[in-house]
Amino acid sequence: MEFEIRRDRKPQGPRKLRVEREEYFRLVQQGYSNTEASRLVGVHERTGREWRHGRPEGRVKRPRPPAQSARAAAPSPPGPSRYLREDERIHIADRLREKATVRAIAAELGRSPSTVSREIRRNRHPGSGTYRPHAAQARADARRPRPKPAKIARNRELRDFIQQHLDVKWSPEQICQALRDTFPERPEMHVAHETVYQALYIQGRGELRRELAGALRTGRARRVPHRQANCRRPRFIDPMVMISERPAEVEDRAVPGHWEGDLILGKDNASAIGTLVERHTRYVMLLHLPNGRTAEHVRDALVATVQTLPAHLVRSLTWDQGSEMASHGSFTLVTGVPVYFCDPASPWQRGSNENTNGLLRQYFPKGTDLSAHTPEDLVHVAAELNGRPRKTLGWETPAERLHKLIAA
Repeated sequence: MEFEIRRDRKPQGPRKLRVEREEYFRLVQQGYSNTEASRLVGVHERTGREWRHGRPEGRVKRPRPPAQSARAAAPSPPGPSRYLREDERIHIADRLREKATVRAIAAELGRSPSTVSREIRRNRHPGSGTYRPHAAQARADARRPRPKPAKIARNRELRDFIQQHLDVKWSPEQICQALRDTFPERPEMHVAHETVYQALYIQGRGELRRELAGALRTGRARRVPHRQANCRRPRFIDPMVMISERPAEVEDRAVPGHWEGDLILGKDNASAIGTLVERHTRYVMLLHLPNGRTAEHVRDALVATVQTLPAHLVRSLTWDQGSEMASHGSFTLVTGVPVYFCDPASPWQRGSNENTNGLLRQYFPKGTDLSAHTPEDLVHVAAELNGRPRKTLGWETPAERLHKLIAA
């Protein structure tokens, strides 16, 4: 504590104990009791009570009104508010002394139980654990003013860690999990992924470099609402086995070997890259299509890729109704792998593949010529994606999960 009790108490001048009184109110706002705050500033606890509540009329000393704290907050506005008011905090304190439950208190105030629970947890006394409404109101008022200094802007080590991982195209959520794994005992190095997004979207704060916004999956500088995809006409009708006839083991992802596939298209739809994602491990494989994306070209690339995998890791393939799968019958005849087709305009039925296509757009932006990429380029990109930790895999990488399956 920076405050020190004065040894010489006599020459105090006309404004007696001004510094002590300000420090006393600062301690009270932090939740200290009158006795503790008075002891820490070096005054009698009766003096502290008079500072807070005033001095009543007596025989010897004249009455005195309560001293005003240097940090006294403005009174809370009347009426409903998204923030708890002081009278609500007094009600919480009274009901806690009566051993009422949090849900009962919340119902009486018309608030969510989580709001009351969080209020008690954040604003109770750090030592005794008791809830004091006036000290809680003072702490809440002190926390409310905006703007506050951003956590990423204040911590250079944290900022450098985030920048380094954005440079290699990690998502904010992957970075935040890596921070918790790398610095488990340092809470100042832990942030939510929303904090990283805000540091990128809201420029001018100095948290992260402006060009790092391009490292996000979409490359957008602001968020946009999700929109429904336009309806597409089916390319062909017969013969197709629809996704509704797909075995149940594919849906729950419990059995490995079921794949989802699609194409990502380049400039003017003149070039394409095939994408395959295994549903259980999220392992990614890319198809090189330098000569076009006709049904025969796609079929030949699929056959060549599938034959590189163990038989127990290729059980089925799910695709949309694109014309590139017109030769799915001959593909099944050669490989023995059945093909299931999604319903029209239902990309969520291949959710893993759609997500992967979004990740791949960081490497293969829309409006570029995809035929310029060599097979070695595709192998490198797939290896980088398969080396990223995934939240849905318990922060394992797809490569690690697939290696375990092959080893087993």
